Amino acid sequence: MPLVIGVDSSTQSVKVEARDLDSGDLVATGSARHPATQPPVSEQDPVSWWAAIAEAMGQLGECRADVVGIAVAGQQHGCVLLDDAGAVVAPAPLWNDTRAAEDATALVDELGADTWARSCGSVPVASFTIAKLAWFARTDPSVLDRVAKVMLPHDYLTWRLTDRHVTDRGDASGTGWFDPASNNYRANLLERVVPDGEAWLGKLPEVAGHDAPVGTLTATAAGELGLPDGVVVGAGTGDNMAGALGLGLAAGDVAMSLGTSGTVYAVSDTPAVDPSGAVAGFADAVGGFLPLVCTLNATKVTDTVAAWLGTDAAGLADLALEADATVAEPVLVPYFDGERTPNRPDATGTMVGLRTSTSREAIARAAHDGVLCGLLDGLDALKAVGPSCDGTVNLIGGGARSSAYRQRCADLLGAPINVPASDETVALGAAVLAARTVSGSAAAASWGLGEGETVEPAADGAAVRAAYREARGESE
Repeated sequence: MPLVIGVDSSTQSVKVEARDLDSGDLVATGSARHPATQPPVSEQDPVSWWAAIAEAMGQLGECRADVVGIAVAGQQHGCVLLDDAGAVVAPAPLWNDTRAAEDATALVDELGADTWARSCGSVPVASFTIAKLAWFARTDPSVLDRVAKVMLPHDYLTWRLTDRHVTDRGDASGTGWFDPASNNYRANLLERVVPDGEAWLGKLPEVAGHDAPVGTLTATAAGELGLPDGVVVGAGTGDNMAGALGLGLAAGDVAMSLGTSGTVYAVSDTPAVDPSGAVAGFADAVGGFLPLVCTLNATKVTDTVAAWLGTDAAGLADLALEADATVAEPVLVPYFDGERTPNRPDATGTMVGLRTSTSREAIARAAHDGVLCGLLDGLDALKAVGPSCDGTVNLIGGGARSSAYRQRCADLLGAPINVPASDETVALGAAVLAARTVSGSAAAASWGLGEGETVEPAADGAAVRAAYREARGESE
């Protein structure tokens, strides 16, 4: 039975899934942790990602002998710099490292938000790779003198698998120097941070097609991962692009992901341009587009508030569901780790409407609602730039396992939501890409996550959303 492997290399961990090439049935899984980070400084040694993959692969067992294809989906935006010998030049700043905020602001001030949005689909913020490269140029330009290859996190892992310096248009669209509408790198944008943009184009990865193999496992990689020779490697993509593919999003469908960050995205046939910077006009993994809104603060907020109240995430969810669902106060604007949009890394969380009568239950509800209101405001921003969002709203990510996040999402949206049977949509999407690489674009068309759970609204959340908007406006 031929198998394919999908790799989900995220901020906190790596997950690998082995699936039957024909049916998509899950055969085995493995996982391993990445080094912990604490924004505003959030960086990791890329070598640790490879070690984690090797550990996770070992958990797949004997089925590894049947693997014929593999693809990697990785956290977007990070900046991996290698020298001529292939050694890491500096720890890789991740998407949630906000030290490049002033660099992003300077880039936008120099060219203007409208020019950026029309040149690369997005307005740079601290998350973007171009801002991180500008941060290196400002704080330690000697680092750039040693750079031979620039990579995204998933590119680095594909390079370790194949010894090829390649990427895909989906992940490339989050760099700030790639135009997803024309599918070209923009040397004039690179020149904002390096002296010779044309020369630096040679340091960037080739943008590979999503269906064509980029190579096969090297003998070294096969030995370290316990995989057979000849395994075909796909170009892979970014985590959000893989998530959309794993969900099987159709036009009009929306994904809301609750993890370390919160994201809202939809697939589109046309590129999105939003000079306000709220919506990033990304490409998807298979030739279309993936307009997306991201917030830095999601499940870490409720984890933090749970610790304040002497409980855990499940206990906080129970408390939240005991609160009056229609009372708008208190309101939490949860910028605990700064915020991505607007570009305010020094923003702090704010809670308004506290009284001596405020209960633990009300605080628990406010914590969940603050995270969700931010994401639902992002959904409104998506609708404003054009993509249809009138289909199914899917709640995914680790937070989707929370009973409070599920119910309050439906309440605040004022419509039913779907919670897929599995939240490992990124690993599944990577496995879909691996299958398509091995067998062509029609492969994995019938794969699915299985029957999900529909959650209906149980309370009117309009007053809560209005109170959140007012509190957010005051905090900004």
